[in-house]
Amino acid sequence: MSEEGRAGASYGRPPGHRQGPPRPRASDIPGLYLGRLSPGPANAITDVPGVRVGHSTIVRGEGPLVPGRGPVRTGVTAVLPHEGNVFAEKVPAAVHVINGFGKAVGLAQVMECGVLETPVLLTNTLNVGRVADALIGHMVAENPEIGIDTGTVNPVVAECNDGWLNDIQGRHAGPEHVAEALADARAADRVAEGAVGAGTGMSAFGWKGGIGTASRLVPAGEGRRYVLGALVLSNFGAAPDLVVGGWPVGRYLTPPGEPDAGALQGEQGEPEGAPGHSERRGPAGTEGAGSVIVVLATDAPLDARQLRRVAVRAVVGLVRTGARLHHGSGDFVIAFSTAYRIPHTFEGRRRPEAGKEPAQPPAPVSAARLPDDHPLINELFVAAGEAVEEAVLNSLFQAHTVVGRDGHVRHALPVEEVARLVERWRRA
Repeated sequence: MSEEGRAGASYGRPPGHRQGPPRPRASDIPGLYLGRLSPGPANAITDVPGVRVGHSTIVRGEGPLVPGRGPVRTGVTAVLPHEGNVFAEKVPAAVHVINGFGKAVGLAQVMECGVLETPVLLTNTLNVGRVADALIGHMVAENPEIGIDTGTVNPVVAECNDGWLNDIQGRHAGPEHVAEALADARAADRVAEGAVGAGTGMSAFGWKGGIGTASRLVPAGEGRRYVLGALVLSNFGAAPDLVVGGWPVGRYLTPPGEPDAGALQGEQGEPEGAPGHSERRGPAGTEGAGSVIVVLATDAPLDARQLRRVAVRAVVGLVRTGARLHHGSGDFVIAFSTAYRIPHTFEGRRRPEAGKEPAQPPAPVSAARLPDDHPLINELFVAAGEAVEEAVLNSLFQAHTVVGRDGHVRHALPVEEVARLVERWRRA
């Protein structure tokens, strides 16, 4: 696929992508505390049965920015609630707006009606319109009655701004990339993380950010359990604020090129990470604004109102990593349950066949749900915080260095240094 293709494809190492050897996830760091609940088998949102994730990664060109042409460091990420027809079989869903400085599409109807009827797509800010249009085209092709014999469709597309590395004016993600991300979701056997899909050009805490995922198992008694998974698109945070497993890593590790890089170097050239040493302070005016999109999925039987309550708890995980949720930050949480499906109601608008009576709407949907005072509700709250925290860390740990437009660089978080700091603190 030359320089452009989906994350799982074999397309070499395009300009600007310094991939190197495989990078560890947060759970691979010895002694790093990431919560009391156990992760799922893959520690990913796809541990929730039926949920799939795919990417289309677009990397093209290098050198000075030529608006509309490149360099391109962007993409599309698709989250499928299940492998069927999501318009015909919707799922209960909710949205929590942490800070509404964003350009997402489709969230208002989810908040009003409590259902999700398309895959959730993630991309960059100026590409929302093209991606939403392509998603509508995909849904109409799959459901040709849309807008004719039944109502219209509500595409859900969320975004972050990747303009530091990417020619964002070019709006380079189009229908072919949406199709590729959706196809990859159905084919991929694992969730690629870091600088892939929508995360290709994203930055977090001054380092390379992007896509991250994690999951938690919630014991439900009698050998049963529920799964809650999180996927994040991280594009937020100031470097000094980064917290890893409760440790203030950002005070001691500085992204290369910052004014005070290397200010805390020991005699042997190592960061002074033990308690008692001076902490790193960012320069005055260090920006922490940005955006984060969180997608939560669970197989616990929750309705839309309860899902919104779970979505609110995603904030706990973000704050644990050092998020400050600034004025200019676009921070949204989209949560859904796969416990039951809601058949599409044609509202009596389906055109009757010649000589036949109009189709009758289906019977009301009745589904069991957890009582609000059930102990598992609190455990799901805990799971949301833990999974989101680890997903953000994975977005950093898994991301490789990317060189973008005008030579702008976002370096990979030096995971070995993080591990050394954590070990030093633990022994202190």
